[in-house]
Amino acid sequence: MAERRSGAAEGLAQGLASLSEWADAHLSLLRNLSTGMAVAGVLVLARSVRMTTKFTSALDIPVEFVQKNVKLRGKLHHITEKGLEVEHIPISIPFFTRIQRKWQSKGLLLVRLAGVELAPGGIAWLQQELKPKQVLWFQLLGREDLTLECLVLVNKGRFFSLCLNEEILRQGLGRAARIEGLQHDSHLYWKLHRRLLQAEFKALKKHKGIWKEESYSERIRDSISSNTLVQTLKRFVSW
Repeated sequence: MAERRSGAAEGLAQGLASLSEWADAHLSLLRNLSTGMAVAGVLVLARSVRMTTKFTSALDIPVEFVQKNVKLRGKLHHITEKGLEVEHIPISIPFFTRIQRKWQSKGLLLVRLAGVELAPGGIAWLQQELKPKQVLWFQLLGREDLTLECLVLVNKGRFFSLCLNEEILRQGLGRAARIEGLQHDSHLYWKLHRRLLQAEFKALKKHKGIWKEESYSERIRDSISSNTLVQTLKRFVSW
């Protein structure tokens, strides 16, 4: 009986030794396999939470993204009266960019500057300030049909970004409005709305854009043209 146990133990030891030798000989293969499995696991996880998905319609964006005010990256294509047409740039995973492209479809997102009522000069200013294909960030605040209500940010260097919503108001090229999509009694709503009102007040204080005061001569001219006697004389002359 003792001899049998001894033989079994020796056989097990030899088996473990052989397995160890094989592992040492194929160490690089095992490392590559483990790395590949880890990357594949990350890829599957990212795919499951839509991190790497390219959104081509506002309806494709998960509700949780809007509720949590997720910030997405995009490339500007067109500036219209309805908003900015942006191509979403999803998160890319190293070594799998080509595979990601096979998943991606084509389409543009319609992004509106939340809390801003654009003046006629606002669109012209955006067309002048933003470059074609410029990369920008848009933070989701709300969604209405196919339109996304967002804070739109443009990088102006390594450590500075410009919020277009605030800058439009600061230039006097729009009016502060309700931020659609956010609960009006929420802390975030009043925090953002206060920032927009402060930007609008700066334009009002400096008489910029739509808040520009008429010159003295313009006020005199308007006063004369609206005078009752002058209106009577104009009708008499035309008669």
